[in-house]
Amino acid sequence: MSGSTSKITARESKPIKKRLMSLDALRGFDMFWILGGEGLFVALLLLTGWSGWQWFDGQMHHSQWHGFTFYDVIFPLFIFLSGVALGLSPKRLDKLPLAQRMPLYRHAIKRLGLLIILGVLYNHGWGTGAPVDPEQVRYASVLARIGFAWFIGAMLVWHTSMRTQIISAITILIGYGLLQLYVPFPNGQAGQFTQAGSINAYIDTLLLPGISYQNRPLDPEGILSTIPAVVNGLIGVFVGQYLVKEQAAISKFSGEWVKVISLVLFGALFLALGWQVDVVIPVNKDLWTSSFVLVTSGWSIILLAVFYSLVDVLKWQRWSFVFVVIGTNAIIIYLASSLMNWHYFAQSLFGGAVNAAPQSWQQLLAVISLLAVQWLALLWLYQRKIFIRI
Repeated sequence: MSGSTSKITARESKPIKKRLMSLDALRGFDMFWILGGEGLFVALLLLTGWSGWQWFDGQMHHSQWHGFTFYDVIFPLFIFLSGVALGLSPKRLDKLPLAQRMPLYRHAIKRLGLLIILGVLYNHGWGTGAPVDPEQVRYASVLARIGFAWFIGAMLVWHTSMRTQIISAITILIGYGLLQLYVPFPNGQAGQFTQAGSINAYIDTLLLPGISYQNRPLDPEGILSTIPAVVNGLIGVFVGQYLVKEQAAISKFSGEWVKVISLVLFGALFLALGWQVDVVIPVNKDLWTSSFVLVTSGWSIILLAVFYSLVDVLKWQRWSFVFVVIGTNAIIIYLASSLMNWHYFAQSLFGGAVNAAPQSWQQLLAVISLLAVQWLALLWLYQRKIFIRI
């Protein structure tokens, strides 16, 4: 009896594998703007003179403090997508023997440690290198936050039920909001959402080693604001698990459209809720407020619904190939954007042609050449099936 039970448990623990091209495409779309795509709109403004490009360019910059732009969703979207990937093949490890769990535990710890180290390398960028003095190193980073959000999300997925995961997400959002609103701290006042006066700045000053971003009192990837980022990943997990569920419908095709419509509605609900919370807790990326989590999760769900419907339901996949090539090696090209001088390569390969073009075209061609050299490097990896995942 015990032998048959263990076989059932092991069988149930195996993940349901589902590969979504839309996931890679959306991840690549997300990275496209970081790699230089954000410069397209200024270049188009110079070329055409149409003032409407100024609005698009404004969306390519982070909010100065409170508020929201498209560029603010890029980072949380990446965390959300890492959660979706986790949700597409959920594993329950808590009932397996320790020997079977250890490889996954080791992988999770190594992944977290590697992302922290790579984040430090990214922070100190092209041509400088991390300082020898540990007090002058910036340890908080985008990659570290991705690592922590994924790691905590994985531990919850591997050891708890979906009900517990949902309760955890809600508890984090509400608890973090109450912490910012009502918890006093030394030499500060509760409810302050300013850069120097928030509880986030106090915690960073107290606990964050090394230096902060641009030596600000608050690091945008600081300790306290990493906690709610876990929720972006968990919402991705819920979406991933929903996508792999069989949908009761007249046909498989209609069932997929039920999923698409449901995702759009859920995304809209998150957006509405986030902007309602904004009245009390402002939408703020650097503080990663609870309202910011809701708004960015809403847009993340809607964007995935759009890509999923086009790429995986309608099978319109040719146009997405440009983004898939980026998305399959997203973290490595993100890291390379700091460690390699892509502008130098673009100038070396295409500089003559760019300079020979009419003045009004030169900036647009320079942006396209910058994107092209990075994409061609990624295409070389893609064609050889070299996918560097961490």
